[in-house]
Amino acid sequence: RLFPETLEVPANTKFRLTVKNDGPGAAEFESLELRKETVLAPGVTRSLVFHPLKPGTYKFFDDFHPETSQGRIVAK
Repeated sequence: RLFPETLEVPANTKFRLTVKNDGPGAAEFESLELRKETVLAPGVTRSLVFHPLKPGTYKFFDDFHPETSQGRIVAK
């Protein structure tokens, strides 16, 4: 599972998102809309830098567990 499932960020502002895999297997943060993807081994933490987003909702998911791990970034 991805937690939290909804992330709110300021629109038109560059930001950094830190993702951590607390699970026992590999996980992936992927967003086709935002053109971001990173695979994390168990216990690994990574940071992703996002360029300013226009106001809106952008989906992300774990490609290894798509049935249970989906979320969204909301730029306001």
